[in-house]
Amino acid sequence: MTEKKDFRTSIGGQALIEGIMMRGPKKQAVVVRTKDGIESKVDDLKLLKDRYPVVGWPLIRGVVNFGGSMINGVRALMYSASLTPEEEAEPESKFDKWVTEKLGSEKAEGVIVTITVVLGIALSIGLFMLLPTFLAGFVTKFVDSAILKNLIEGVLRIVIFVAYIALTSRIPDMRRVWQYHGAEHKTIFCYERGLPLTVENVREMPRKHPRCGTSFMFIVMIVSILVFSLARWHTVWARMGLRLLLLPVVVAVSYEIIKWAGRHDNWLTRIVSAPGRALQNLTTREPDDEMIEVAIESIRLVLPEEEGADAW
Repeated sequence: MTEKKDFRTSIGGQALIEGIMMRGPKKQAVVVRTKDGIESKVDDLKLLKDRYPVVGWPLIRGVVNFGGSMINGVRALMYSASLTPEEEAEPESKFDKWVTEKLGSEKAEGVIVTITVVLGIALSIGLFMLLPTFLAGFVTKFVDSAILKNLIEGVLRIVIFVAYIALTSRIPDMRRVWQYHGAEHKTIFCYERGLPLTVENVREMPRKHPRCGTSFMFIVMIVSILVFSLARWHTVWARMGLRLLLLPVVVAVSYEIIKWAGRHDNWLTRIVSAPGRALQNLTTREPDDEMIEVAIESIRLVLPEEEGADAW
């Protein structure tokens, strides 16, 4: 592999507690480190845009891809959990047992994934979008400027987001997640630079990547300040309702920005990516060699056979 592919591949990953989910142009792999070695699962991607081209259009694809990544992430976590030794696994909840008994294991998995994704999205929206609006209501009633009100709300949103990441980073298991996150970034960089995928090469790569989900979330915070400034309702509840209505617009615009930043490397994209890269000091850690081996295996399993099929 001799072609240099800086910031141009469509391969991306997601860290698990003891593994990585890696997605390529045609395949998706979940690779997990167990006591017995490395276990992997590879699936062919069935993209919604292949059936409905409209969902691949700019400003639509961002919302669709965000939802898809949430679903795939939950399924990857369930696969990872299924490899946990029985004596170490958490007992199955009564709800999980009830759903499995009523629907069967296959349908039950779909229901559990759907509920988990909905709850995850609801928690994220409540914590990072609605809570800052609610809290800002106590401050902004003393401020007349609509621009200043929205700026205060935006600052609260960023503070809550950074505080959440900082606090969760103190959980021991999360440190391993961030190490796998770092391994994923390093391996993608190694591939993009056209170097052989070896532990030695990957180890030397940077761990902060412009297409990281952390960077995406930070861009969402910034874009929300601009988009939400269009809504100038005075009551807190009306503002919260408008935030929900405008959220798909925020996600769509943010996706296009990070996609553009991922395809180019210049002074402007570096400025746009700088806050997200800085935040990756919290969400990535230096991995050990075993983690790098998992990341290398995950990317090998999704590499395209056709030259150029991985163009971002």
